Amino acid sequence: MTHLWVRAESRPNEDRVGITPDGVSRLIGQGMTVTVEESPRRVIPTEAYAKAGAAIAPEGSWPTAPDDAIIFGLKELPEDGTPLRHRHIMFGHAYKGQPAGQTLLRRFKEGGGTLYDLEYLTDDAGRRLAAFGYWAGYAGAAVSLDCWVAQQSGGICGPVGAYPDKHHLLDALRAHLDATGRPRPRAIVIGAKGRVGSGACDLLAQMGVSVTKWDIAETAHGGPFPEVLMHDIFINAILAQPGAPVFVPADATGPNRALTVIGDVACDPTSDFSPIKVYDRTTSWDQPALRVAEVPPLDVVAIDNLPSMLPRESSEDYAAQLLPVLEGLDTRDTGPWARAGGLYHDHSKEV
Repeated sequence: MTHLWVRAESRPNEDRVGITPDGVSRLIGQGMTVTVEESPRRVIPTEAYAKAGAAIAPEGSWPTAPDDAIIFGLKELPEDGTPLRHRHIMFGHAYKGQPAGQTLLRRFKEGGGTLYDLEYLTDDAGRRLAAFGYWAGYAGAAVSLDCWVAQQSGGICGPVGAYPDKHHLLDALRAHLDATGRPRPRAIVIGAKGRVGSGACDLLAQMGVSVTKWDIAETAHGGPFPEVLMHDIFINAILAQPGAPVFVPADATGPNRALTVIGDVACDPTSDFSPIKVYDRTTSWDQPALRVAEVPPLDVVAIDNLPSMLPRESSEDYAAQLLPVLEGLDTRDTGPWARAGGLYHDHSKEV
């Protein structure tokens, strides 16, 4: 019998969850055992999972879970260096040369566990089966606009936080933009047809921003892309991967540009394949903007848990996409789970 253990997220400002109480009820009805850790931050209360039939465990108790439990979370594990003996479902960020990812793979290898990376749960054609992308793009575009607003008064974007729902975010952002007394900025979104790009385009359109939408056809020539520098805001919705073109080279910080805000929603600055070469580290909720040039200002937004700004919408959307995949956990020797497990084993040989 499969035992799914839903751990509490340990990262600050992470209120999302990958399964709803209704999903827990469905899995239990199909014969699975489900344990959910207590969490004071999770957007869905622990009591709702208990009512759905889940066993409740103390926050952070997953290291003592039974050997056969599959630990399910979203973001990073505590970086304490301990070997990992369980099978884990999570976003590992470990297969693109990231230094922290290599450390994570070594922990799995030392403990005998397995990583099922949520980014690599795919169908037979290689398409992702579940993604937070839409809400990442939506929130990333919102923070990028707030950065532009801060620049209009000579400042830099201050701390950001979570919103009860998207309507609160839209109302606050519209008020910020209107208060500048300036025309709306011009934006370009690369990867506009994907989940991330669609979310970004929708948010920008709702704020009355003119958007240039690029996708594969417009970037197929491989660059350079001077058009990016002619817009006030650039939203990158293209994942770092081998063969990805460079959209913003390292020398793009000079004064001959309109560009003042880059929203790197894909957010892989430590990858060798990053398409944005003017920065080398992620930003945070407390300091969302990294200034990489002064005259004119150029700020990069690179927050890697953007969907948690809208935790309810993003959790419910993602959980609905992922539930059919979780229902297949009993058949881990075939399909997306087998592919994800095989990918881990291939990469773990290299550490």
